[in-house]
Amino acid sequence: QHPSEVINIGDTVKVQIVRINRETQRISLGMKQLEADPWEGASAKYPIDGTFRGRVTNITEYGAFVELEPGIEGLVHVSEMSWTKKNVHPGKIVSTSQEVDVKVLEVDEEKRRISLGLKQAQANPWAAFAEKHPVGTEVEGEVKNSTEFGLFIGLDGDVDGMVHMSDIAWGVTGEEALQLHRKGEMVKAVVLDVDVEKERISLGMKQLERGGVAKGGAGGGVNRGETVTVTVLEVKDGGLEVQVGEDGATGFIKRTDLGRDRDEQRPERFQVGQKFDAQVTGFDRGKKPTFSIKALQIAEE
Repeated sequence: QHPSEVINIGDTVKVQIVRINRETQRISLGMKQLEADPWEGASAKYPIDGTFRGRVTNITEYGAFVELEPGIEGLVHVSEMSWTKKNVHPGKIVSTSQEVDVKVLEVDEEKRRISLGLKQAQANPWAAFAEKHPVGTEVEGEVKNSTEFGLFIGLDGDVDGMVHMSDIAWGVTGEEALQLHRKGEMVKAVVLDVDVEKERISLGMKQLERGGVAKGGAGGGVNRGETVTVTVLEVKDGGLEVQVGEDGATGFIKRTDLGRDRDEQRPERFQVGQKFDAQVTGFDRGKKPTFSIKALQIAEE
């Protein structure tokens, strides 16, 4: 940065004559010319994909310069600084004089340029996530954002996963499903797919619901319009809490759905443990199925 960093007044030094300008009566001298050019053989010394330790010497808006050895500096472009921190000023990721590990991306001895990657010297968080959480794994995270097509969930390793609106809840439209959750809410989901190259993680929430999967799936799932045998779990003034089979989905039958006639719409005529057939009419906002004896009677007629 300044000659005083290399020499002091009064020092005796060896120099090489670079040029002589007789018109201006000036002689240009050089000191580095007496030393080996560090860029000679740089491509062999710093092979592509090699990882080296260097010192950050300068930070700009477009990246950071890292000194690998005296005379050789490489540029870490802002796009190669972090896997997860996009569009962030390099000064928020590294600081001057900081020692960092970098990976060589490209070497041009003729132009004396080395392209370096900071993020490449670190584990790819999407690859690490895929290894730790294979497809089918249950995860938990905070709702970071809600868009018109799904929810973004914060996950381990500072990465986000997306739940498409069609994978949020059974029995409701995508728009209705988006209204069920708010930013900052902690939710659980299952890993559906991880695309390391595209840095995408697909999640599903409805796949964790008991009674929410397709017919024949895990958990004794039910579908709208299906006729099932239910068992009374609890008798309430407003209706019955019931369960499909021994360990299937639990849901509610409103008293108005207990029968077509008013006399049949009395919850007290049922007992805990009693079994009967009912039709699945839909799913409430809590994603539980709703049942109806009246709907089944109408359908049978």
